[in-house]
Amino acid sequence: MNRPSDTTSPDDDSKPAGGVSQVVTSSGISAAQSSAGKEADVSPKPGKGKTVALALGSGGARGYAHIGAIEILVERGYNIIAISGCSMGALIGGVFAAGKMKDYKDWVTGLGQFDVLKLLDVTFNSVGAIRGEKIFSVVREMIGDTRIEDLPLAYTAVATDLLAHKEIWFQEGPLDQAIRASVAIPSVVTPLVLNGRVLVDGALLNPLPIIPTISSHADMVVAVNLSGEDDRGRRVPDAVFENTGEGGTDMDEWVDKIRDKASRWFDWDAIKTFTARKEAGAGESPVDKISKAVANNVSPKTGPAIKPGDPKHKDDHETIDWDKLGIGKFDVMNLTIETMQSALVQYKIAGYPPDLLVNIPKNAGRSYDYHKAPELIQLGRERMAAALDRYEDNLNSSGPLAL
Repeated sequence: MNRPSDTTSPDDDSKPAGGVSQVVTSSGISAAQSSAGKEADVSPKPGKGKTVALALGSGGARGYAHIGAIEILVERGYNIIAISGCSMGALIGGVFAAGKMKDYKDWVTGLGQFDVLKLLDVTFNSVGAIRGEKIFSVVREMIGDTRIEDLPLAYTAVATDLLAHKEIWFQEGPLDQAIRASVAIPSVVTPLVLNGRVLVDGALLNPLPIIPTISSHADMVVAVNLSGEDDRGRRVPDAVFENTGEGGTDMDEWVDKIRDKASRWFDWDAIKTFTARKEAGAGESPVDKISKAVANNVSPKTGPAIKPGDPKHKDDHETIDWDKLGIGKFDVMNLTIETMQSALVQYKIAGYPPDLLVNIPKNAGRSYDYHKAPELIQLGRERMAAALDRYEDNLNSSGPLAL
């Protein structure tokens, strides 16, 4: 059955079977290398060619962990025949399917915080703080004119249609276009307008798209969730700007230029979040700062109790000095989105439990820590390796083995 040329909605019963007609070789780690039986490698692999359908969740920069997770699956001999991704999951899954994982990894692991800022392509007169053209031009150059239907595996990128209030599944058409639609974080990256639809980040409705992987009939469904419970022991340290040498001077000039524009066009909070400098409490996340401020306000109060109805009652409430915390609207919006995603992920897992669930703690890195690729990739490798160890030792399918 022919599919629509651009997008496929999940409420359409005619979904692609997701089979793989052939496997092509390409540079770096790719979909092709997930096939078993490479003659040059005779070491035993636990995967033994077992087919995998992979669901990659959203979570901003924490999505770099998907790179490490995929690397471990390939190294162990698992054959990835289908990928469904949302937001950063759609991006990582797309470059892997296109055989460009090595190129992408080499690029992101070389980005410093100032490099990321220069790529932000900030805009002050649209519905998003970032146009994203600089970043996507690099990705577009890597993957070229690749079309989803020509990939060696079944691929789905999930976006959200703001006007129709529903998910949109990209299962054919230009790969770069599908990725661009899926990563358009509301109020941060400008939406993609396509065929009468206004498309934004798929995480609004489906931050862990497991359902599209089911039609692939793989031996196992593996889901990588970027909204796992906090793990204080595995948090990637926050990096801060330091004015050292010429780089620091360049950064100061860039920030001053943006600040001047922002004072006229845009809420400075978003840029301030990306350009946080070293100061007291700079190493704390917004959640840590808010939690500490709330804790300081719950100390026992002295004096006579004030009963409801008393005129003084309305003034007797806890307050936080938000200005001193250094938390802006962008941070609050980001926390709001992550809270929503965490709840939605639990519903998706409960409705369609994967065979293997790998959790990346949501406090491992902030959604906008795009300069921490090496650390987050390593975290993804460790989490996937530990989860597979448990799965392979048990040799059963007793539901999600979450780690």
